Amino acid sequence: MKLWQKNYKLNKEVEKFTVGNDYLLDKNLVEYDIYGSIAHAIMLNNIGILTKNELKKLKKALIGILKLSQKNAFEIKLEEEDVHTAIESYLTKKLGNLGKKIHTARSRNDQVLVDLRLYSKDKLLEVQQLVLELASALVNAANKYKEIPMPGYTHSRKAMPSSVGLYFGSFAESLIDDLEILDEAYELNDQSPLGSGAGYGLPLNINRQLVADLLDFERVQNNVLYVQNSRGKFESVIIFALSNVMGDLARLSNDLILFSMEEFGFFTLPDEFCTGSSIMPQKKNPDVFELIRAKAAKLDSNLYFVKNVVFKMQSGYNRDLQLTKEVLIESFEIAISTLKMFKIIAKKIKVNKQKCIKACTKELFATQHAYGLVKKGISFRDAYEETAKKLESLPEINPLKNLQSNKHIGATGSLGLDKLKNEIKESSDEVNLEIKKFHSKLNRLVK
Repeated sequence: MKLWQKNYKLNKEVEKFTVGNDYLLDKNLVEYDIYGSIAHAIMLNNIGILTKNELKKLKKALIGILKLSQKNAFEIKLEEEDVHTAIESYLTKKLGNLGKKIHTARSRNDQVLVDLRLYSKDKLLEVQQLVLELASALVNAANKYKEIPMPGYTHSRKAMPSSVGLYFGSFAESLIDDLEILDEAYELNDQSPLGSGAGYGLPLNINRQLVADLLDFERVQNNVLYVQNSRGKFESVIIFALSNVMGDLARLSNDLILFSMEEFGFFTLPDEFCTGSSIMPQKKNPDVFELIRAKAAKLDSNLYFVKNVVFKMQSGYNRDLQLTKEVLIESFEIAISTLKMFKIIAKKIKVNKQKCIKACTKELFATQHAYGLVKKGISFRDAYEETAKKLESLPEINPLKNLQSNKHIGATGSLGLDKLKNEIKESSDEVNLEIKKFHSKLNRLVK
């Protein structure tokens, strides 16, 4: 029986079309639906809808479903449509009329919302942890290679002296900034939607705060209509945060493809990360990085899709929102798998010191020569013009010795890597504490 079943049968083709692959996607949400259902049952007991004995039986049965799911033995059938129906059907078969009570004071609308909020909390914490681990690996690479010079480029042309340390450090700092955006998404998502019903409240004196506390939400999302209207909006904010991370990884990928070309040879990619050609025996292709670029584009398209679905609907729940679930789950899967991949790669990329030094040809130091004249009292514009006239005869500068000459904050001679390490450690401690608190709260529900 469907939760909305009436005295007619749905056309089979309509059923397939409207359900889509939702019943398959919901395998990702079983655990979170169980936690939400237990918290909801505790609340129903608190307001006198369930007796203590009924609560005990429901909780035991729900924990049984969780164990089945952990063994990949809990099935969600197409005709059940979603995880909510599958769980209620299981409870009804096992407990009879008691199983039918679990849906009291809930709609599938706020059920799927709480599932997605808990899922997103869990996954955002995992992403934050992985971002920090990758940032740490990049800081270590920056520290290891901070004494190796390399050209800095603008407009894809040699511009000024740089270093491998400066290069890797720039991406570490960018990921730390991404962490702030992820944290904003986490805070927005950290609101309990349960109790909104179908978006217009319920004719029962429910305790929404109790449910929020049990599920480790920071606060209750207040306005019940906005609860429903926020679906899709919150997902778009989360995907935006993930797309920023993927954007950084796409740029880093693009650079590594370029700088590992034989014509540059600054970096060497381990053979184990390179695929081959079916026709050219010599080829070692950077397919991993090419796919990362494409996956970053997929997240951007997911963001565009969700925003276009959400902002063209009238207030209240609309079935269009069903399709935002898949792109949210897909976006998390892409970001998490890419971060895990990059963490491994970052530790194994090798730098060719001699090629980096050789590429630091004397024209890179033209700006430095002009500022040498400025230090003698010549205006910068005159120094620029004088330097431009004799580019071919500029004196040679040792790129290795030059690295330490720029001492201002953030330059090659003052990378601030220790500061970055401290920021990463502090943020890691906070994220790990939040992970521990979140899982501790949820685990208490199933004990």
